[in-house]
Amino acid sequence: MTDIFDVNPNMLIEKVANELKAMLKAPEWASFVKTGVHKERPPVNEDWWYVRSAAILRSIAIMGPIGTSKLRTKYGGKQNRGHKTEHFYKGSGSIIRKILQQLEEAGLVKQASIGVHKGRIVTPKGQSLLDKSADGIPAAPPKVWKERVEKAVEYPRPEIKPKAKPAEQKEHKDHQKPKQQPKVENEQRA
Repeated sequence: MTDIFDVNPNMLIEKVANELKAMLKAPEWASFVKTGVHKERPPVNEDWWYVRSAAILRSIAIMGPIGTSKLRTKYGGKQNRGHKTEHFYKGSGSIIRKILQQLEEAGLVKQASIGVHKGRIVTPKGQSLLDKSADGIPAAPPKVWKERVEKAVEYPRPEIKPKAKPAEQKEHKDHQKPKQQPKVENEQRA
């Protein structure tokens, strides 16, 4: 049985998004809203709400318990400010909160606190949805990864030459002492 860690995340999110279309409903304003301050335009994909919901569900399964603040940081980005330097801005908190509420109503996530960490975690129903979706996606065979690791080990490291000692360094023309010009005495006026 394949795990969510063994499969390609993009393929998993796409498959889970198709499953979530039956469970969730995108709000009316989702067609013309930006996903953060750092974005210039709304998403081009018409089903972006379900794709973001699937990505958030996968993130909760991997990092949970997790809250809105950390998810905002994850889905944030750099804003183009013209000739000024770019700054990082968090993603939209409203979108993430609405998705979390919908996932909670569907029974895929729930609020919990583990030790000092509190936030949302995946329920058994949500975990089974992710696992069933991961089963249909072919996992990368371990043999391929083993061959890649072996090939990486075969290459020798380059030799590092010790730096030249100061006595062995040659003087360049640029580093020569400047020529001294003859001193001209000022005429003294009486």
